[in-house]
Amino acid sequence: MPVFDYDPPERFVAGALGQPGARIFFLQARAAGRLTTVALEKLQVAALAGKLEELLDEVLRRSGGTAHVPAVAPADLADNGPLEQPLTEDFRVGTMALAWDPDRSQVVIEAQEITDEEDLEAPEPSMLRVHISAGAARAFSQRALEIVAAGRPPCPLCGQPLDADGHICVRLNGYRGGEVAS
Repeated sequence: MPVFDYDPPERFVAGALGQPGARIFFLQARAAGRLTTVALEKLQVAALAGKLEELLDEVLRRSGGTAHVPAVAPADLADNGPLEQPLTEDFRVGTMALAWDPDRSQVVIEAQEITDEEDLEAPEPSMLRVHISAGAARAFSQRALEIVAAGRPPCPLCGQPLDADGHICVRLNGYRGGEVAS
C-alpha cells in the first residue's frame, strides 16, 4: 500500500476544476519536490471541512481554551492559489479519517483510496496522510467550504442545485422552477 505521507506539507489544499455542475474536486499536498493529488466528491470535501471545524472546536472546548487552536483561520495561512499543474490524479478517495495528535498539537488527515471490497486479490489501497497545525487546518477548512459554496446556487424552494435553465423542483410537484439569471 503506497502511503503518501506529508509531515508537514508545504501546501495542503482542496480545489476544483470545471464548470459548476460538472466540477471535479481534489485534495493536493506538496513537500520537498513531491506532489500528491487525489480526487474526491464534493460532499467529501464539505464533510472533511465540517468535521475539521468540529474537531478543532472540540479540542478547544476540552482544553478550556488553553490548546494552541485558533478560533478562526489565521489570515496569514490563507491559500487562495490554484491547484498545481500538471494535475495528475494519484487515486480516488473512498474513506477519510481525522485525528488530533495532542503531543504535537496537530491534526492528522487520512484519505484512503476507494476499493472494490469484493476483489480479494486487489492490492492494498493507497493512502494520503497529512499532518498539519490547527491553524493550517482552519485555513484548509475555510478554503474548502468556499470552494464547495462556489458551485451552482441552490433553489430557494427545495435547496437542490439550479442549472442555468432551472430544474424540476420537487416542491413545485415536478414543474420547472428556479431559473438562474444570466
